[in-house]
Formats: sequence, structure tokens, C-alpha cells
Amino acid sequence: MALFYQHNINHTTRLGIWRIEEPEAFFLEKVPIKKEVTHPYKRLQHLAGRYLLPTLFDDFPLEEIMVADTRKPYLPGEKYHFSVSHSGNFAAAIASRDKRVGLDIELVSPRIEKIAHKFLSLEEKAFLQQWRLFDLLQQELTTVMWSSKEALFKWYGDGQVDFRQHMQLNGPLNYASNEWMTLPFLFKKEEAVPVTLHARIFEPLVLAYVIT
Repeated sequence: MALFYQHNINHTTRLGIWRIEEPEAFFLEKVPIKKEVTHPYKRLQHLAGRYLLPTLFDDFPLEEIMVADTRKPYLPGEKYHFSVSHSGNFAAAIASRDKRVGLDIELVSPRIEKIAHKFLSLEEKAFLQQWRLFDLLQQELTTVMWSSKEALFKWYGDGQVDFRQHMQLNGPLNYASNEWMTLPFLFKKEEAVPVTLHARIFEPLVLAYVIT
């Protein structure tokens, strides 16, 4: 077993991170594979993410998962709301019996700075400049911003979202003693909706989730 981290958010919502160390055969004992996932490494990530769901809730019906036209996986009847993410040799999942959720994980890498202009508003760039003298911290916080917006994108679930215009930081980042941080966002697609993101920096990755 390679459960890297588990967090019981409340009595109906849980998340976990899996460090992928097992061969494909290990996951295939419990996880039905989708034929369209053909690349060996992506298959392994896909399987690990799905494997996590019944690890969080043992009655999670993996065999009932369907994929919408927007590529968002879901359960008909919504017995659980859930979201899955993969990065490198890690997979993460969140599941909730009664809350809408979105989750993302990302490995921290210097390349995040090369794509930052694609997802950061001018105000968010100015916010991150406060840590320009601390290279690693700035990379981590930039990754937190990216991961937060990816989690919001999955939470929304209907595609067609501009990461700079439709999702923007809307207040100060708060860092708690338990190492979790909260980030107030404004999701501005059809109407402006305030949403709170939760994020944590692990070694060597970042996780962000939203629950409403």
C-alpha cells in the first residue's frame, strides 16, 4: 500500500494522495480500465486515481463511473461527487456524499514560471512578486495558484473557462498552523461567485481542492 496522505475533511468528504509504486496488475484487481486510456504510464495514473476512491469510501461504485462530454467523470444519481488528479508518480482523489468538489495536484517545477502568463491575472502576478527573492517559495505559490484554478475548473465541470479572467484571487492568502492555506477566489463565468480554495504544499507537490 502506498497511501501518501489522507485527509478527512468532514464526515461526508475525504481526500487522499497515492504514491504510485505498484504495477498495473495491482490496480486491475479492483479497477475497471477504460479502453480509451492506452498510454502505459497514463493508464497507471488513471488506475491509481480510481483505486483511491473506494479507499476513501469502501462503498464507492467504481463500475458506475461515466464521463460527460466535457470529459468530467461522474456517477449517475450522484451517490458521490468526486474529482481525480494525477501528476508524476502521484494520484489524488476527493469524494463527497453531499458536496460539490474539485481537486488538483501538481509537481513543483521551475517550468511553472514559463506558463504563468497563461493563467495569472496582473493582480495575481503582483501578489506573487512579494516572494521573488525566495525562488522555491515563489515556485510553490505559483503552483498553488495553478492547482487552485485547475481544481476550480473541475469543480465547475462545464469547460470553456478562461483561467485569467474567470478565476481570480479575491483577497489575502491565509496560512493555518496545520499547514493548510485558504485562498478566496471569485469565479466569474455566468455570475460572480465567491469560492474558497484550500491548498497545501507537500514535498514534492502541491494539492488544492474546493468543496461547496
